[in-house]
Amino acid sequence: MDHHEHHVPEAAWPGPGESATALLLVTALVAYAVAVAILHRRGTSWPIARTASWAAGLLCVGVALVGPVAERAHHDFAVHMAGHVLLGMLGPLLLVLAAPITLALRALPVRTARPLAWLLSSLPLAVLTNPFVAGVLNIGGLWVLYRTGLYTAMHTDPWVHALIHAHVLAAGYLFTFAVLGGPDPAPHRPSPPWRAAALVLAIAAHNILAKTLYAAPPEGVPAEQVRAGAELMYYAGAPVEIALIFLVCRPWILPRRKASNASRFESV
Repeated sequence: MDHHEHHVPEAAWPGPGESATALLLVTALVAYAVAVAILHRRGTSWPIARTASWAAGLLCVGVALVGPVAERAHHDFAVHMAGHVLLGMLGPLLLVLAAPITLALRALPVRTARPLAWLLSSLPLAVLTNPFVAGVLNIGGLWVLYRTGLYTAMHTDPWVHALIHAHVLAAGYLFTFAVLGGPDPAPHRPSPPWRAAALVLAIAAHNILAKTLYAAPPEGVPAEQVRAGAELMYYAGAPVEIALIFLVCRPWILPRRKASNASRFESV
């Protein structure tokens, strides 16, 4: 097996992207802040924790796609995998917890918010946000990326590189949105047991992929880099997975705690 590093053509980087990505991220941050300001002007409060979550999520995406981490990821699989954890796992979790859809529905004029409300209840979105479908798009996409020649292609073609990163972010967001019980509305969201089952299957598939990468590195990538990246994928992804498990199971945990506390109070 050839374990030489990828040599990316000098003309390929920067791609169709870094400055445009930075502009999009700043625009998303400003748009969120403007929406919060609109609510405050109407006398409606918005949790500062959600605003902080949105900013932190965009920061995760920015670190993965713009700057030194993004540059090193072209040549070092371990750094690439750190970017995957930020872009496809932690970033989407923070962005979903920021409840941007709820914010938009509250801040936008009624006429503008109606199409968004219609989209949320539409059949295509119901299919895409089914946790099992979203899991296949998310984790299945990673299997295709690392177990075909697509990983090599993304480092030789800037457009493929941009499309893959867009997919990782979008699929990560869709999956996180699909398995969580909120905070944004989702008329077609399945019951907690189904969402928990989809999450467990996705975590298992994600961890199996990490182990297969450790055991059998992609062709043309230094084995030591792949093993370091696989360990990062497995262990750095675990806190995000634990957070998702807690958030999915919270509706079952909290009522039992409240009932337990109430029974203790009544017995006093």
